[in-house]
Amino acid sequence: MGAPDLQATGDALALDRAVSDLVRRTRFPVAFGGLAHDDAIHVTSIVGARTRNLDGLVVRASRGLGGRALVEKRPRLALDYRSARSITHDYDRVILGEGIATLFAVPVLVSGRARGVLYCGSWAEAPVGEVVARPAFAIADELSSELRIRDEVQRRLSRAPGPADAATLAPAAREELRQTYAELRSIAAVVDDPELRERLSRLEHRLAALSHEGEAPVELDVRLSPREIDVLACAALGSTNAEIAATLDLKEGTVKSYLQAAMAKLDASTRHAAVATARRAGLLP
Repeated sequence: MGAPDLQATGDALALDRAVSDLVRRTRFPVAFGGLAHDDAIHVTSIVGARTRNLDGLVVRASRGLGGRALVEKRPRLALDYRSARSITHDYDRVILGEGIATLFAVPVLVSGRARGVLYCGSWAEAPVGEVVARPAFAIADELSSELRIRDEVQRRLSRAPGPADAATLAPAAREELRQTYAELRSIAAVVDDPELRERLSRLEHRLAALSHEGEAPVELDVRLSPREIDVLACAALGSTNAEIAATLDLKEGTVKSYLQAAMAKLDASTRHAAVATARRAGLLP
């Protein structure tokens, strides 16, 4: 399975979790959702449905409630779906066939682009106020963040140099590699998905190994914690404690503590000496 297939599979699993959360965290008994491809929403995740009507649903841009949400990039509500005048009724057979009376559609926005739509439905007309809508908005935001992270990982994967390029890395390319490594460490710090964390970890090791291709690392009886490596990777780019804290979502005092701990373990008197030692040991690219 190639990288695009892995990306699509990971995105689909993230969507599945979001749709399951909609039923668990909102008052809606049925939820479904799909990601956008070829100017349409392809519904692949369904939870709580009583029929098979929603299976394989494809919603075109501007059509139906979800199509409007996709194009307008804002939530859309049909309190009484059957009589709603603000939408086209291309999908009445599917929605009414499922028995849905009230339908709520929330777009999933990533970097200003609608990447999909999440739907919540109820069998009877049900008011959708702020208290009811807030969990749906939160879940859409969470899915948006995960998709954004996955997009960034895929972008970094595509830009990572291959083994044949390692021996000829120019100084600028080596610095780019180090920046990529630090950014991936900061992304991994906020990822909960084990599969994605494992992919990130493999890529981090690959980048670190590439930067030391042909060099024998100095053996040190030292074990840095993941957070100490995160902080050192940022410090290696010249970031201040305040900048590292903002990047890793830590307090500035916590960053200072991690740096001091890493410096002590590496027997270094400055952060620059600690970075240099960590690089010689193969702990940083």
